[in-house]
Amino acid sequence: MRILSIETSCDETAISIVDASGGLLHPKFIARANITLSQANLHAQYGGVFPSLAKREHAKSLVPILTQALTETKLLKKRTRPEITLALQKKLVELFKHEPELAAQFFEFIPLIKKPAIDVIAVTYGPGLEPALWVGVNFARALAIVWDIPLVPVNHMEGHIFGSLADRTKAGHYGIAPVTFPALALLVSGGHTELVLVKKLRSYRLLGKTRDDAVGEAFDKVARMLGLPYPGGPAISKLAAEAAAQGVTSFPLPRPMIKSDDLDFSFAGLKTAVLYAIKKLGHELTQTEKLALARGFQDAVVDVIASKVAHAAQANKVRTIVAGGGVAGNTQIREALTRFAADHAITLRTPLPELSTDNALMIALASYSLAASKKFKNPKTLKAAGNLTLGR
Repeated sequence: MRILSIETSCDETAISIVDASGGLLHPKFIARANITLSQANLHAQYGGVFPSLAKREHAKSLVPILTQALTETKLLKKRTRPEITLALQKKLVELFKHEPELAAQFFEFIPLIKKPAIDVIAVTYGPGLEPALWVGVNFARALAIVWDIPLVPVNHMEGHIFGSLADRTKAGHYGIAPVTFPALALLVSGGHTELVLVKKLRSYRLLGKTRDDAVGEAFDKVARMLGLPYPGGPAISKLAAEAAAQGVTSFPLPRPMIKSDDLDFSFAGLKTAVLYAIKKLGHELTQTEKLALARGFQDAVVDVIASKVAHAAQANKVRTIVAGGGVAGNTQIREALTRFAADHAITLRTPLPELSTDNALMIALASYSLAASKKFKNPKTLKAAGNLTLGR
């Protein structure tokens, strides 16, 4: 089965073409093309993702990335004349009514190429920034209609779970690691902070989530307070590591909800505590103060996450912890999870570098069992779902 997957949930525009085989018990994947364009530099001036800019960049980039992917896989075959009827073109114009730039590129390119040897189109339909999601969803819908290829919608968070379970057998070749259930998924990124109980693959129960800012969002906002660049997570992590190396003590900050009876998170208060600390100092921060605040903030985040993971893992007798999302790459968070997992004989799964941030390869991995089970969606009715959840 050959899968074309599309990801536009936030500020990465991504397309992959993946050959999948082996069935549901022993899936194997070969990434024939895996392309991701990051918009981070464009959003840096805002200190976070600006939705209308993200939407515009997705619309500009999808056709060029698809062209590159089809070229890399030798699937690009040109026609001498277009073969889209006027009636179909009118339907597609209506479909693309909110993405005129994407529509213009689509009509310049797609009618002049032959249908490629693709069996399934997979697309992220939520959760994420809804304006950004719609660009990818409408692109996938249009391709599915024109090429008459089945369409599979994929939950972005499930993509992170499958991405964290992927093993690289050799360059471009992947499998899915065996999982001992029940498993606990920690999904942490710029837009999400969730704990999900995984009873088996495709069977989920939401245990806890953030009540306000996601952890990645909090990192970005605190970084902006400290005069650090976007994205904030790597910048704060770097300062925190410098503070530890230099023996700079962590600035004392609260651990919101660390002792609550539930498994929810709250990082807005921690972010505000940093702001109040800066105001109380009353002067331009010295480098030592920046180091102390960065270390203090990261320590607080790690303590809260580690505590919630421990609580959830022990209460649900989990045998595997799956950490996914961009923030799961934070060195201190990984170290805390590694220590806990080792102390409790729990297997810890974290994503490979190429699967750590948002990407289309993880969407292809997650789509395979859906496609194999023929869980297709009518491209005329598929909608983006910015607030989509994983489990209940």
